[in-house]
Amino acid sequence: MTAKQRAAAACDALEEIYPEAVCSLEYGGEGWKLLIMGRLSAQCTDERVNIVCRDLFERYPTAESIANADVSDIMEIVRPCGLYKTKAQNIVDSMRILCEQYAGEVPNDMEDLLMLPGVGRKIANLLLGDLYKMGGIVADTHCMRICGRLGFYEEGKKDPLFTERTMEKLVPTERQSDFCHRLVLFGREYCTASSPRCAECPLSEICKHNSTEKRREKK
Repeated sequence: MTAKQRAAAACDALEEIYPEAVCSLEYGGEGWKLLIMGRLSAQCTDERVNIVCRDLFERYPTAESIANADVSDIMEIVRPCGLYKTKAQNIVDSMRILCEQYAGEVPNDMEDLLMLPGVGRKIANLLLGDLYKMGGIVADTHCMRICGRLGFYEEGKKDPLFTERTMEKLVPTERQSDFCHRLVLFGREYCTASSPRCAECPLSEICKHNSTEKRREKK
């Protein structure tokens, strides 16, 4: 089985397990909210980001309201997400740029997105994929861990750009966004960072990690 065939098999299997490829961040279809939540998710769980942002968006219901907010107030609200000083400043600055340069809309160009404070390729790909259906591999911890275990590259490799470049060649553009959302769900349910449920894994037949473990057991 070639790498592309294995990737197609993985996409098919994940689609069957998780028919609805739902983004874990509850942004309600509004791009500016997803940008903020993506920034807050760094070194923080999506669950906590969702909780914090319910309060944040209730107090500040528009991109413009956050752009005009006192940064210290935003800091206090997002404090539970960690790195709150930097994140709060990035959020306010980003919303100001959106309002001043893009009429409050998230741009649909990678280079423009990377100019926004705190936005790297992971967040940019998330935005392009979810908001504009342009594809993009969101190389978060789940994606890097699982793709390595499946055998698309050396297991344990933690290089987001390498993962992005590798997987974008193997997964068709129109499937990339959903593939990444499903990897998050799969990583929480089966392919956890510690003690993965290999014996019950629905992707075991195409998983290099599982094959390696079986060989070790036979020795």
